[in-house]
Amino acid sequence: MRIGTMAAGLALAACWTGAAAAGDILDAVKARGELNCGVSTGLPGFSFPDSEGDWSGLDVDVCRAVAAALFGAGARVSWRPLSAQQRFVALQSGEVDILSRNTTETLTRDASVGLDFAPVVFYDGQAFMVPKALGVARAVELDGASVCVQTGTTTELNLADFFRSNGIEFEPVVFESVDETRGAFFAGRCDAFTSDASGLASTRTIASNPDDYEILPDRISKEPLAPAVRHGDQEWADVVRWVVHALVQAEESGVTQANVDSMLASDDPTIKRLLGATPGFGEALGLEESWARDAIAAVGNYGEIFDRNVGAGSPLGLERGLNALWTDGGLMYAAPAR
Repeated sequence: MRIGTMAAGLALAACWTGAAAAGDILDAVKARGELNCGVSTGLPGFSFPDSEGDWSGLDVDVCRAVAAALFGAGARVSWRPLSAQQRFVALQSGEVDILSRNTTETLTRDASVGLDFAPVVFYDGQAFMVPKALGVARAVELDGASVCVQTGTTTELNLADFFRSNGIEFEPVVFESVDETRGAFFAGRCDAFTSDASGLASTRTIASNPDDYEILPDRISKEPLAPAVRHGDQEWADVVRWVVHALVQAEESGVTQANVDSMLASDDPTIKRLLGATPGFGEALGLEESWARDAIAAVGNYGEIFDRNVGAGSPLGLERGLNALWTDGGLMYAAPAR
């Protein structure tokens, strides 16, 4: 079936080139006493401010964990809401120390934009959301549809690739911000809205009539979402990388926000290394030996973070799927701290 008008084309986002100069970010953050974290302008479940300006979400908890690993209890974080267009410039310029903003790891972003990615914190895929009244069951039925899409994202390229590879056409309706994009979709300015499936689930929760919309089952891309730091400071990249590993290992080992202190007495060698009972691993990172214990105490393990923000304990209600531990058939796997 054909829906809407024919596509005229798609403007692809340009890549930044070059890498940021090396610098001692860890020392600078310690001296400042505060972590500057780049987040989205508002995506429920990942990074979203409440009416009092308090931020919550999976991406937010990653930053809280990093801050706690650096500063312990009472760690301070300065939240910097960034659009898709602003995020890489903010990281390259040093405005933010870490970008924890539902950002897909890609070759060009790693090699040309000058980012270093930490381990993936959410495995996702691009999908389409449509009004149920449209009567569409699969993405290939969107021939001729108008599609709302945010510019400056991998979503634009994936969208064009999908329609081209399937020999069907579409009309892109492009906006700079996610708020504009979803507002246009809910106002009926386009037939479909495309983004990461998790982002669509988040968007549907804030619709005035969520049950009127459905997310089609097709996933047209791989979207490994990961925190990023600017290229050139491996000491800082190591800190962020191992905080993420620690959160996943904590879930693997049964260490939770509630039992982290009591687990310090465990005889399990992995837990002893993770929580600092076996010394040397904090020193290797330039942190206190309690770094992982402090991070877990602040936000819980990865499973707790997932469930609270996007999983069964949240309005999104997403299944773990690929984001389950490797022992449960998922892709979450912590490198060994030894």
